[in-house]
Parts: sequence; structure tokens; C-alpha cells
Amino acid sequence: MSDTQTETETEAESATETATRTTATARTTATARTVTDVLQPRNVLLVGMLGIGLAAAGEWTGLLWGLLGALCAGLIPAGYIEWERKRGTWGDRHVVDRTKRAPIFFVILGSIGAGSLVMVLGHAPAGILTAMLALWVMTIFLLAVNTVWKISVDSAVASAVVALLAVVHSPWWLLAYAITVAVCWSRVVLSYHTVMQTVAGGALGAATSAAFLFV
Repeated sequence: MSDTQTETETEAESATETATRTTATARTTATARTVTDVLQPRNVLLVGMLGIGLAAAGEWTGLLWGLLGALCAGLIPAGYIEWERKRGTWGDRHVVDRTKRAPIFFVILGSIGAGSLVMVLGHAPAGILTAMLALWVMTIFLLAVNTVWKISVDSAVASAVVALLAVVHSPWWLLAYAITVAVCWSRVVLSYHTVMQTVAGGALGAATSAAFLFV
């Protein structure tokens, strides 16, 4: 076998390996994109708050309180982000530039605050109101940290919802932290956050369940 033929075969093998790695990377990125889109805060909060409201009220009326919570904590902020995105303020919902995130946090604080007031006036179950206030406090911490460091909001929300469900329903809900891990993984793969930024977000989210110690 000539040296030229050997070199050609080596180059072909190298090209094949490169193509395989590129395909694998593309598949991983696509999977991460799907995970981060499906498990974005508004979706996680919609499911989570409905579950928390149901547990807090013990009957179907809790779903209405949960829906209000999801609207104020997740859907309204998501709508604001989409509105600003269409105006060209941000490229997409992820708002990768940390310095541009402050308005989002203020909208979240105002929306959750308004929803909490409605719950107080409507005599909502203590459990759903406590969850709302816990999310409000979590947002304050996210805002404070974000002024100096890009902490992961998606990870914080995913972790908070699982922790709150575990408190109001059953510790078995802690198994759902696999979802939080998936969110953290997707954010890192897509280069939106570092591992430490997602871990910090997850830890802060988990701490929200401590609010129930004061109920």
C-alpha cells in the first residue's frame, strides 16, 4: 500500500469522525433546545401553580387560585418578554445580556405582588398565597444577584416549583428534580449559563420552600 493511499484513507477516516462528532453535537444541541423551550418558566409555573392551588384548597376551586398564580408569576412576565422581543429590545426570550434583565424582574415583582393582593382580598388558601410570596422573595434575590452575576432564572423556577410541590403535596415530588437537572443541563449546553450559574439558581429556587416554615 502506497503512502499516498494511506494518507487518503487516514484523511477519509478523520473526515468521517469529524462528521460524526458534528452530527452528535447537533443532536445534543437540538435536544437541549427542546428541553429549555418545553420547560421554560411559564410552562413549569402553569403546571406547578395549578398543582399547588389544588393542594392548598383541597378542591377544584384551588385550580382557579393556581391559575391566577400562574398568570401573575409566569404568563404575564412571559407576555412582556415576547412584547419587548417583537419591539427588537431583545433577540429572544432568553435575554442573554445580564444588564438588560432588570425590567423583567420588576415586571415579575409587580405582577406577583398584584396577584398576591388579589389573593389576600379574595381569602385565597394560605398555601397558594405562601407560594406566591415565596416566588416574590425569590425574584428579589434573583434581581439582586443579577446586578453582579448572571444567575439562571430558568433553573431557579424549575427548582422552586418542584420544592413547593414537595411541601404541599408529598416528598415524592422531590423525584421531579430530574426535571430541574434537565433544565440546568440544557442551559449549559446552549451556553446560556455556566454550571455554577445553574446550580446557584437551583439552590435559590429550592430555598423558596422554606417560606412554608412560617405558615
